[in-house]
Amino acid sequence: MNTQYRQGDVLLVRFRPRRWGALAQVERAGGRIVLAEGEATGHAHVIDSPLAELYQDRLENRYLKLDDPAELRHEEHAPVALEPGVYRVLRQREYAPKSNRRVSD
Repeated sequence: MNTQYRQGDVLLVRFRPRRWGALAQVERAGGRIVLAEGEATGHAHVIDSPLAELYQDRLENRYLKLDDPAELRHEEHAPVALEPGVYRVLRQREYAPKSNRRVSD
């Protein structure tokens, strides 16, 4: 259960949810799930599958649920084929003196 996928600054880690009731479903943007938007280019890491769902907890941690295989797409990266399952969506951070900040993709 240690499956991981990375595309640019997005990391997906296989996850076993304990309580779905505490999660709120995140709305789609233009019919697709947006996992992260690039601050530098305006491009986005997206899933187009109609069977994919994105959830968020009260701390804004995000979880991607895939009932079928799907592809993670981004204009500047090769597509990543994803297996069905639930994944925690993490954004890579970089260290800078006196702060941590998200990596700009």
